[in-house]
Amino acid sequence: MYLPHTDAEREAMLQTIGVKSVEELFCDVPASYRFPNLNLPAGLTEMEAIGELQELAAANETTRDLISFLGAGAYNHYVPAAIGALIGRGEFLSAYTPYQPEISQGTLQAIFEYQSLVTALTGMDVSNASHYDGATAVAEAVNMAYANFRGKRVEVVISPALHPQYIETVRTYTTGSVLKLSGWDGNPFSDPGSLLPMINNQTALVVVQYPDFFGRVYDYRKLADAAHQAGALFCVAVNPIALGLLTPPGEFGADIVTGEGQPLGIPMSFGGPYLGIFCTRTEYVRKMAGRLVGETVDGSGKRGYVLTLTAREQHIRREKATSNICTNQGLMALSAAIYLSLVGKNGLREVAELCYHKAHYAAKQIAALKGFKVQGSTPFFHEFVVETPMPASELNAHLLDHGIIGGYELAQAYPDRPEMENKLLVAVTEMNSREQIDVFVEILEEVSHE
Repeated sequence: MYLPHTDAEREAMLQTIGVKSVEELFCDVPASYRFPNLNLPAGLTEMEAIGELQELAAANETTRDLISFLGAGAYNHYVPAAIGALIGRGEFLSAYTPYQPEISQGTLQAIFEYQSLVTALTGMDVSNASHYDGATAVAEAVNMAYANFRGKRVEVVISPALHPQYIETVRTYTTGSVLKLSGWDGNPFSDPGSLLPMINNQTALVVVQYPDFFGRVYDYRKLADAAHQAGALFCVAVNPIALGLLTPPGEFGADIVTGEGQPLGIPMSFGGPYLGIFCTRTEYVRKMAGRLVGETVDGSGKRGYVLTLTAREQHIRREKATSNICTNQGLMALSAAIYLSLVGKNGLREVAELCYHKAHYAAKQIAALKGFKVQGSTPFFHEFVVETPMPASELNAHLLDHGIIGGYELAQAYPDRPEMENKLLVAVTEMNSREQIDVFVEILEEVSHE
């Protein structure tokens, strides 16, 4: 640990606050609890500490060392080198959400550009300055719908094919509230049409995922129309890479679009930090949580950026707020903005097409193996469910012995459904070469012959 203060500086600080020693600062702590013996090892030099940390880090195996077919919400996409170079600049890396925002024009412009890119991607009118991750973004959509109807509608219909972690986050947010959640505990492989009977004049929001947790792509127009006919709002949680190829939700009736922004130039990083995308239509903007940056002109007519439509309640009167989220994942939003700017519209479509075609190549090869079956006939993007001839956990252990990170074991997310034990959610991205896919299939073929 590096302590920058000199003895003289510490002495001056103690004199200023009127105490004689650092120990005196802890006088209110019972003596038996002061300065416990932590039994720490002897200190190391910088060189020794770095060596030890490198040795520990070398024990980790990452997607640089192993072939990966694991997705389920966090994906191994290529991150252009320019992103790390730019977000590593001190003015971005060390910046927190500005509390005197107008002096931070660079940060505000970066957020404004992010918002503009995300609204173009989703086909929506307005985006906020981001949430923490995809799960909290969905939960904030539920909060927003409840606030929009001023508590007069208390039911939320959630697709059972929504990411299980998103469902759990929504359930956590709504614990103890009057909101009633339905649909989420149904058959996760059911058709979205199964949600239609649940929509009524008490429904505030209908939530679906596009593509859904299992990678399937559905046309949600009928569901959106049913929600609107009942007076409810319609929320779509998206995979942003898929929108390089698929129809944006704004074109088929979405009132709120959320998403996990990790695929947009953000490393998987053992689970975070990630990025919560949140967009809506102009008519609902005043109910939207989080920060919103607008473009204006100053007194001299020069372009400038400001925080706008941000309720003070989100900062100082939380009990009256739609949400207590008032910050943003600024550095992650910047990463996404740089990524989208670098790849451009055509580049994003190319990434999406690579993911799509490689996944379908892998699915076709796997489906031809004895004992394996690609579940369902619904169109999918870059993830698909494989029924395996042995428990998925055992299959993944076998794959790992061959340097392959297998798919996601669905039994982990659905422990109360025995039929999930032999189901694997396989993800393929542009990072998986044809040779890697062939190796993956070869190892699976070994299992099919055992």
